[in-house]
This record gives sequence, C-alpha cells and structure tokens, in this order.
Amino acid sequence: MASVLASKMGLSSLRRRQAKSFNVRIVTMDADLEFSCEVKWKGKDLFELVCRTLGLRETWFFGLQYNVKDTVAWLKMDKKVLDQEIPKEEPIVLNFLAKFYPENAEEELVQDITQHLFFLQVKKKILDEEVYCPPEASVLLASYAVQAKYGDYDPNIHKPGFLAQEELLPKRVINLYQMTAEMWEERITACYAEHRGRTRDEAEMEYLKIAQDLEMYGVNYFFIRNKKGTDLLLGVDALGLHIYDPENKLTPKISFPWNEIRNISYSDKEFAIKPLDKKADVFKFNSSKLRVNKLILQLCIGNHDLFMRRRRVDSLEVQQMKAQAREEKARKQMERQRLEREKHLREEAERARDELERRLIQLQDEAHMANEALLRSEETADLLAEKAQIAEEEAKLLAQKAAEAEQEIQRIKVTAIRSEEEKRLIEQKMLEAEMLALKMAEESERRAKEADQLKQDLQEARESERRAKYKLLEITSKSPYSAAPLSSSALPPDLSFSTENLCFDFKDTDMKRLSMEIEKEKVEYMEKSKHLQEQLNELKTEIESLKLKERETPLDILHNENTERGTSKQSNFKKLTLQSTKSRVAFFEEL
Repeated sequence: MASVLASKMGLSSLRRRQAKSFNVRIVTMDADLEFSCEVKWKGKDLFELVCRTLGLRETWFFGLQYNVKDTVAWLKMDKKVLDQEIPKEEPIVLNFLAKFYPENAEEELVQDITQHLFFLQVKKKILDEEVYCPPEASVLLASYAVQAKYGDYDPNIHKPGFLAQEELLPKRVINLYQMTAEMWEERITACYAEHRGRTRDEAEMEYLKIAQDLEMYGVNYFFIRNKKGTDLLLGVDALGLHIYDPENKLTPKISFPWNEIRNISYSDKEFAIKPLDKKADVFKFNSSKLRVNKLILQLCIGNHDLFMRRRRVDSLEVQQMKAQAREEKARKQMERQRLEREKHLREEAERARDELERRLIQLQDEAHMANEALLRSEETADLLAEKAQIAEEEAKLLAQKAAEAEQEIQRIKVTAIRSEEEKRLIEQKMLEAEMLALKMAEESERRAKEADQLKQDLQEARESERRAKYKLLEITSKSPYSAAPLSSSALPPDLSFSTENLCFDFKDTDMKRLSMEIEKEKVEYMEKSKHLQEQLNELKTEIESLKLKERETPLDILHNENTERGTSKQSNFKKLTLQSTKSRVAFFEEL
C-alpha cells in the first residue's frame, strides 16, 4: 500500500515537473477570474497579475487567501506559488481579499475599485455576523447598500416588495424583533429615500464610514493563553494589539498601540512582544498552533507598517493617486452638476409641454361645449318660432269664432219667438252663447299673451345664439401654443443636447472651488456625526417596542451595556492607552 502511494506521489510530482503552467481561479468579492500561470511564478507574480487585471493600485491592503486545514493562510509574495501549502487540485482556488483595513476609509481609500471591494467584503462580514452590528445601524447600513445598488429612490419604480429578494439584514437582527419582512422594508425604504442625490461611490463610502466604528470591524481574533494559562483572545487590527475576554469580543481589556511596540517574534508556539518602553517587560503568550503564530506575525508586521506609513508623508505614487482622484472627483462633480442642469431643463420642458397639452385639451373642450351650446340655442330658437306661429294662428281662429258667436247673438235677438218655451230656450242659448263668447275672449287674450311671451323668448334665444357664435369665434381665433410662452434660454433646443454642452475645461477656479468644498466637508463632519447618532437613536426608538428580549444574544447584551455606559470603540481605546505600558503589561500577566 505504501509503495503504491509513493508511486502515485512520484507520478504526480513528475507530471508537475513536466507541466509548464497551472491554472488558478481567483475569487474576488465582485467576480471570479481564471489565469494560466507559469510553474516558476512566485506569489508576487500572481498577485500583481490579479491587481493589473482589476486595475487596482492600492495593493498594500490586499492579499490572496486560502484555507489550510482549520485555519486560513495568505500566499507569500517571495515564495513560489506551488511550493506553498495551497490546494493542489486544478484550478487552484484562491480568494482575493482585504488583508489589512484602513483607520479612516474616507482619507485612505483613493481608488473607486478599492472602496468597492472593501464595501462588498465588509457588507458580507456584517451579514454573515462575523462583525457585530446593532439593529439600528443594520437598518441604516442596509439603506446605503440599497442606494448603492438602485440609485435614487423613485416611488413609481421602487414599489413595496422590491427588496423582497435582497439580503440586507443579519438574521440575528431579523429574529430579534416581532417585525414582518414588509415592516423591515418600510423602515429601510424610509432611510433610503433620504439618500437622494448620492452616487454609488458616495453611498458605499457612507456605508464604510459607519461600519468602521463597529467594535469588531477590521479585527482578526486568535485564541491565546498568558503565562498563567488563562484563556484569552488576541485582536489584531489597524490600531494595535488588543486583549479580550473570550466571551466579549466587543470591549478589550487591554490595548497596545503599534507605536508602543518595538519588536515582535515567536518561537514554536510562544509569541513575544517587546514594548518600546524600556521599563516594561517583554510579555509573552502561547497560541494553539505554529501556523497561527505565523499568521499573527504576518498581520502584526503588515498592520504596523501601515500604521507608521500613515504617519509619514505620502509616497510619490500615493500623492499622484490622490491628485488623480481629486481631479476625477472634480470632473465627476462637474459632470453631475451638468447632468442635474440638463435634467432640470428637461423636466421644465416636459412640464411646459404637459401644460401646453393640458391647455390645448381645455380649449378644445371649451370649443366643443360652445358648439353644443350654439346647437342647443339654434334648436331652441327654431322651436320657439314654431310655437309662436302656432299661437298666432290659434289666436286668429279664436277671434274668428268669437265674431261668429256675436253675430249669432244678434241674429237671435232680432228673431221673434212667440212661444214662451222657445223664448226660454232662446234665453238659455243666449246665456250659453254669452258665456262661450266670454270664454272665447279670455282664451283669445291668453293666447295673445302667450304669443307675446314666445316672441320675447325667441328674441332672447337669438341673442343667446349671437353670444355663443361670438364666443366660438373668440376661442377658435386663439393659438393653443401662445398660452405659456417660454424663453429660448429656459428650454434646450428640441430637447436635445449638443456635444457643445458636453465639453468643459478644468480651470483654476474649479479646483479652488473643489478645495473650498473639501474644507467645508471637514467643518461639517462633526455635525454629520451628530446627525448620524441622532438618526441611529431615532431608529432604535422606533423599533425598541417590538424587541423580543428573550432572543437577545450575549453580544446584544454587551453592546447595550456599553451604550448605557456611553462607551464607544474610540473612547474605550483612548481610556485603555492612558495607563503606562508597564502597568498594562503587568495587568496582562495577571489576567
């Protein structure tokens, strides 16, 4: 069995010697990259190839990470790739990740790609709960992540449910409150709506500025023991070394800034830290494995170098990068202002067009109504004329009948009736004839009055018809586009923008204005920090009543205690470093 295994190992090593290249898959936070590498390549050759492919110049923050058994390791730059303890199955998978974190993301991260990769990595660590984030900060961070992905909030586009498939909050936060997914989305959207006008880069930077104040941000933890055998946690970050209780990763017991440390070394599993203060003793601790000591040393050296580098004048390369970044920021600012102006002009033009269309429709409606009123007036006039004519004819007929009745009365009076019965009948007929004549006369008079009234109504109808015609003539004589005149300066010609508008030059005044804006931003930083704290407190108050206390994790309880005491990451670090190095070393030994 041993001989077979040895023969297989010999065959694989022979194939490796014969092969001139090997395949590597680099997994970044944004995409996967595949390369064919030469066998002789060192870690530096592969790392530089990845950085060139990404267009990344701030290489000192990053590294290539891989897993070795139950711990992680970083590819060594000065050693051949295949000679290291990397997985040998092709393609060899390596993770391109941030190895070191900045103290102040806004001041140190220059390139957009650097900022974007940090944003994605920090976001993943928060969602995976590798970095503790309180609920109110989680909601605010989620809103900036949404702004970075979707741009400005538009209620017509971003309707309820548009975040249903997004992973924005740690599961711990979701489980801690009696809130539905719709309620969380409503809270996040309310904050998201306030970020209008921020670009993707600005939203990502705001995310990092909030995240860098989290207690576990950028800290690498390792289990160690001091001389007394007490189990402790060592935290390594951009500021220095921190000693924690294993049950409390938020608040260190002791801290040693990098400027207080002279030398770091290890022998087997024992690690030795030599302070700069000559009065302080070298303090030692033990880790679980030799491999862990190597990793601790790498992180200590890298963080110490960056700590000292930040406090020196920037190198020529960094100065050039920052100058280019400032110019790019100025160019983007001017471009954004130009786009805002064009957007404003386009919106004004669209509003003017809509107003003209509305006015045209209104005039068309008025013309239609005037036409209908004219038709009704003409019909009414014709009907009244017809009624007047009928009334006149009826009056003439009634007058004729009345005359005939009067003649009959005269004829009856002249006729001699000898018989009393005939006389009585004649008198009765005369009475009836008189009553009929009287009634006919009254009816004739009424019909005459009705005819006069109809004539008057006809005259009014004709007058109404004349007014309707006049109004219709007045409406149709108006131009629908003269209602809201716009000056040529207010509207872009034909709503298009010539290449002339896209051209602009950098001037000294532009750069001076940018410098003034940067100074103004620095002055406003404290106000923004205060506003941020107020915003977080407001969010916390809104959701506090829905919290399920029994679901709080130990870290939630510790964070609440720190908040009640007014302890923050920065204030605690300052407090811990007030004591002398010697007293802190002695305290560590006694833990």
